[in-house]
Amino acid sequence: MRALITGITGQDGSYLAEFLLEKGYEVIGMVRRSSTESAERIEHIKDKLTFAQADLLDQLSMLRMIEEHRPDEVYNLAAQSFVPTSWAQPVLTGEFDALGVTKMLEAIRQVDTKIKFYQASSSEMFGRVQEVPQTETTPFYPRSPYGVAKVYGHWITVNYRESYGIHACSGILFNHESPRRGLEFVTRKITDGAVRIKLGLADKLALGNLDAKRDWGYAGDYVRAMWLMTQHDPAEDMIIASGETHSVRDFVEASFSHLDLDYKEYVVTDPRFVRPAEVDLLLGNPEKARKVLDWETTVGFNQLVKMMVDADMKRLTPQ
Repeated sequence: MRALITGITGQDGSYLAEFLLEKGYEVIGMVRRSSTESAERIEHIKDKLTFAQADLLDQLSMLRMIEEHRPDEVYNLAAQSFVPTSWAQPVLTGEFDALGVTKMLEAIRQVDTKIKFYQASSSEMFGRVQEVPQTETTPFYPRSPYGVAKVYGHWITVNYRESYGIHACSGILFNHESPRRGLEFVTRKITDGAVRIKLGLADKLALGNLDAKRDWGYAGDYVRAMWLMTQHDPAEDMIIASGETHSVRDFVEASFSHLDLDYKEYVVTDPRFVRPAEVDLLLGNPEKARKVLDWETTVGFNQLVKMMVDADMKRLTPQ
């Protein structure tokens, strides 16, 4: 089997590439020639991967890539994925996260409609949630340009599935973290900041809304669900979540407590990090994925926090 992963240098892409290699797949990673993103997350498996140069903004490059490599499965994980940036760059976010999905689907339609397609949808599509917990039938109400673009990407995937018979599915993934999470994301900012304070490298950690609640899981568990979704027939959209919600404050407290620190002595609120339109509560119901895919999470909230803190401690401690 041959799989193409866009966004292979990101958190999810690196875990998915590892997972598929273990399954015996040939793995192709789409990379942009102009990309300045580090390949650090895939350095240890780089020799086992094939790389294809293309860009989600360039339809012709996508078409040529699909024609040349003829993958059995395409996992579209590439995106402008940092929500705060989507306010600063709303048009670019739409180009990548909405139209980029269309360009990939159109390339598949023109080359081979038997190619299976996975789209990385997001819990941010629910935004101002209309019901708790959120299910596959909960109406979307995005609260950021990122969320809006992801809704487009989600529905265009449904449209190509229904219009052209492509095995196209969207995983509506709730927040998923790991030691490979980017430092700009709040969870990694917390664990990195807590360790820096413990080691005397910093004395404060500035954060935004500590009361926002999220459904957090482990990225390694969630990429397994992506693969299971592409194996399931017929193609269906599913929520992938832990089914538990915790506040940012809970994440902070767990991180600092693991280092025997009292977060109240070090954490300050900075209005610069508060979103123009906040998403207050995300809580997914993963019952469909559990039932249909026999998928379960293996790493709980506290275990995930400790894993991330320990990884940052190892990284920042002088050798």
